[in-house]
Amino acid sequence: MARVPDHRTRYRCTACGNLTRFDVVASRQTRAFYHYSVGGELDVEEEEVITETVEEVSCRWCGNASSVIELSADDAEAPS
Repeated sequence: MARVPDHRTRYRCTACGNLTRFDVVASRQTRAFYHYSVGGELDVEEEEVITETVEEVSCRWCGNASSVIELSADDAEAPS
């Protein structure tokens, strides 16, 4: 199921009907500016995602990973 995600992607579990809660496992490569204070505390600034791949999406309600589908753009729009 590896794919590049679009954070506007919506999911639906066809097993239980869930539209709102999913566990997403993703691999991400980033470039970031690490800014350490004089006291040694880290503040990560200017983080840029170079690549990201979604490995698995599972339903938080029923735990099913094989029944989660991506909704089309038309299906994902909230009713007005």
